[in-house]
Order: sequence, then structure tokens, then C-alpha cells
Amino acid sequence: MTQRDLSIREISDRIHIHDLLIRYTRAIDTKDWALLDTCFTPDAHLDYTATGGTAGAYPEVRAWLEKALAPFPITVHYITNSAVELDGDRARARTLVYNPMFFANPDRSLHDFTVGATYVDELVWTDQGWRIARRVEEAGFVQGTLPPALEIPQK
Repeated sequence: MTQRDLSIREISDRIHIHDLLIRYTRAIDTKDWALLDTCFTPDAHLDYTATGGTAGAYPEVRAWLEKALAPFPITVHYITNSAVELDGDRARARTLVYNPMFFANPDRSLHDFTVGATYVDELVWTDQGWRIARRVEEAGFVQGTLPPALEIPQK
């Protein structure tokens, strides 16, 4: 297989998509819901069911994320190994995610719960730049357990 040089547009698109994926992790980990809005198209479809979450239109899933992540004072989304396929104003990406989450026990010690997964994204170029139009989370592993008192809401 021969490789060709990337165009300036392709290089730019890859950097912008990488920045978008990082912005998503920062929005989730800081619980900055306005910043999260800059990651998705208004009509995006998200599916987090493979790891116990919900699926639906972005506004509904965003509201669910706010509730589901509220009990976790610390979440850290590490993303890596993004494979991006560009196709003009559309793109596809597969990105590995390692997500340790921590919540406080009654004795104030931290309990951890970790999810490993793959984000499978369809992206589109918009007037505001690259946005995720569809995300499906594929399960990899779950390490640890949630205590009985901490249930992730289903919408």
C-alpha cells in the first residue's frame, strides 16, 4: 500500500476533529453542559446503552448525562487511538475511551468504577466546524461496581 501526502484541508480536518473529541471529554469531566453543546449537532443521535446508559436524541441524552454524572465528583475520560476516515464534509471515527469515575462513600473514601469502551462517531462539517452527528458507544469492559444506593437513571 502506498501512502500519499495529506492535503492542507485533510490535516486541518484531522486536527479539528481531534480537538472536538478532546473538547467532549473536557465538557463531560468538568460538567460544562454548554461546552458539550458545541460537540454535537442539535439533532445528533447518541447511544450509550452498551455500558448501561441510554440512547436517543441529543437533548434527551444531554439531560440524562447531567443526572447520571451528578453523583461523580471526579470523572476522567482518556481517549486514544482515534482512527478517522474523512469523506469531504463527513467523517467517521473510532476512538478508544478509558473512563475511571469516582464517588464518595459515606466515610468520605473514594470508590472507583471504570468503563473501557469505543466511541463510534459519524461527524459532519457545519458552519460552526466539525460536530458529532451520531455516537454509538461499544462496550469493552466495566471494572468495579456501583453501590446499591447509586443507580444510574434511565432518562
